[in-house]
Amino acid sequence: MSGPATGAAGVFQARDAHYIDGKWRPAAGEERIDVVNPTTEQIIGQVPAGDARDVDAAVRAARAALPGWAATAPAERGALLAAARELMSARRAEIAATVSAELGAPPAFAAAVHANLPISVMRSFATLAAEYEFEERVGNSRVFQEPVGVVGAITPWNYPLHQIVAKAAPALAAGCTVVLKPAEDTPLVAQLLAAILDEVGLPAGVFNVVTGLGPVAGQALAEHPDVDLVSFTGSTAVGRRIGAAAGAAVKRVALELGGKSANVVLPGADLAKAVNVGIANVFANSGQTCSAWTRILVDAERYDEAVGIATEAAAKYLPGQRLGPVVNAKQRERVRGYIRRGVEEGARIVAGGPEAPEGLGTGYYIQPTVFADVRPEMAIAQEEIFGPVVVLIRYEDEEDALRIANGTVYGLAGAVWGADEDAAVAFARRMETGQVDINGGRFNPQAPFGGYKQSGVGRELGAHGLAEYLQTKSLQF
Repeated sequence: MSGPATGAAGVFQARDAHYIDGKWRPAAGEERIDVVNPTTEQIIGQVPAGDARDVDAAVRAARAALPGWAATAPAERGALLAAARELMSARRAEIAATVSAELGAPPAFAAAVHANLPISVMRSFATLAAEYEFEERVGNSRVFQEPVGVVGAITPWNYPLHQIVAKAAPALAAGCTVVLKPAEDTPLVAQLLAAILDEVGLPAGVFNVVTGLGPVAGQALAEHPDVDLVSFTGSTAVGRRIGAAAGAAVKRVALELGGKSANVVLPGADLAKAVNVGIANVFANSGQTCSAWTRILVDAERYDEAVGIATEAAAKYLPGQRLGPVVNAKQRERVRGYIRRGVEEGARIVAGGPEAPEGLGTGYYIQPTVFADVRPEMAIAQEEIFGPVVVLIRYEDEEDALRIANGTVYGLAGAVWGADEDAAVAFARRMETGQVDINGGRFNPQAPFGGYKQSGVGRELGAHGLAEYLQTKSLQF
């Protein structure tokens, strides 16, 4: 790996500091984290590896700022979020370039999704802050929705800015203050958002960023006694530990965890569209999407046709062009290990494989891989791989399809395709999952997002996402 190559065109310059109490402050310790471009494998910057001392300083700043921010009129809070949204839009190209550099997302996808989606989410919460009913009359009572308090937000690397905005924007709209610990792989866009919020005049201490490693800074934030709610997106294993720590402290928690979502193609549905859209759904972010439809379920009569369609579709995702790398070398080896395990379990590779893609000298690339002849109990059909890997599973009838679709510990998302929309909706209502797209329905950033079972606790986005950061008080007259 080569040395630092900071200052790439259009990429936010890494700050060797934490953003605490409205200022960029030096870290308490000397440790640093290299930020590596997954495409070039070059270091593009360094950020502090914060520890419990940095977290404590940020939490104290957030606690001190809480009374003033909570007392700020919701419309004023919304106006600041609206201003942030405008500045994000003006710096859209910088956001896209930064995410592309630290995540490896192809530039077009970085612009269309990694930049545009969080801008849209910020807009929705700016509007909600001004319009939400924070007070109502219930008989002889006045019922108030008040901010929970100090929020510790711990976010992942796969959609680095969207995941931050999906937590910070509703928390700020609700009147909470925030301490953010972003993923160590993608901290630059978090620092960029801090700079934007600083520029629009968000009061000091309302939003704070401490970069660092999950087991150090993340754990310190989750366990801090002055944090009232921990909002975490990441693996189910880490979510369990955070949930246990929060439970011991009787602390609010919101967890958005793993998924193994089913893409169910009912008999008579448009098979080509269902499979092609399904492949695109998984490969769009190199498979690094918790809600990706990584299991395609097709009836036995059309199964072989579906395999052929999926094979052809996968060939269009050329690594280094339409398909970006995964985030780091460890993730690359993890995904390749799952591909090898699938072969060992008896599944048949019809596209891709564990070998490195040809013609690429650098980058954490994986061949887009499609498995056929997959049994529901195989590891590749049960465990979250988080890479460009799709499995095709045949079913005998709709009850069998439902059994397979619900037959994992996860329940985050899914899709149903049917010639009859009512039948597709009826099937989706029986799926044990938090969000289902019918016949290719588009993602709605104002609809609640979250999972059943081990996919998490709570909801993000829209009014339901705002409610996560509120607590209820009743006054009787």
